Amino acid sequence: MRNRIRALVASRDWEYAIVAIIVVNAVTLGLETSPAVMREMGGLLLFLDRLILGIFVIELALRLYAHGLKFFRDPWSVFDFTIVAIALMPASGAFSVLRSLRILRALRLISVVPSLRRVIGGLVAALPGMGSIMVLMALVFYVFSVMATKLYGEAFPDWFGTIGRSLYTLFQVMTLESWSMGIVRPVMEAFPLAWLFFVPFILCTAFTVLNLFIGIIVSAMQEEHDAEADANRQAIHDDTGLILQEMKALRGEVKQLRAEMGRKVS
Repeated sequence: MRNRIRALVASRDWEYAIVAIIVVNAVTLGLETSPAVMREMGGLLLFLDRLILGIFVIELALRLYAHGLKFFRDPWSVFDFTIVAIALMPASGAFSVLRSLRILRALRLISVVPSLRRVIGGLVAALPGMGSIMVLMALVFYVFSVMATKLYGEAFPDWFGTIGRSLYTLFQVMTLESWSMGIVRPVMEAFPLAWLFFVPFILCTAFTVLNLFIGIIVSAMQEEHDAEADANRQAIHDDTGLILQEMKALRGEVKQLRAEMGRKVS
């Protein structure tokens, strides 16, 4: 019985069905944000929401029965369990804020779709390398924020009056959101040489440090892909070895049967 359930929850059809249910649930939760839709079909949407939650609970129960305690050794299974547990918590009174967390069920697509799992695995693998880049960026921001506060704080207190305001303004400049007409050009009207400050800052952050982030993430995702490819090749090699062993055993049995038949004939 347990083997049948394990084969069921691991089948491709079951996976497709769960993906479809997650997508439908995400759509219904989005429709619940529309007052007009809720007036017309609010009862149906709430019924579908409870029905889908019940399906998720049954699915997790089947996986728990099929895999036992090994279920909690898989990070993605623990992720699914946490998402569904949050959805089961009471959403009234002091816990009414938890109603907004129901949309987290849409994140179950990450654990169901293998390609999404590889992307998240690459991002997690990139975190150690990203840590050093974040320290470097924090240092660059701090240095430039102190300089900007001293240089332009008195003339533009709303943008550079304190280190905190300078940090926020420089973050906007780094994102290239209205950095020229909105910030730099007004500053250059009072300080014509201000471009000597802002251009190196943009080169250091938007064009250098952020590209380091991208490089680390791409490298980690490539390593994740290579590791999965190696695992698949190893699995194929192991299966091939088993097949060869079975063929050798069959050959031995055939030779033994021929020898016995030869003795009987003689």
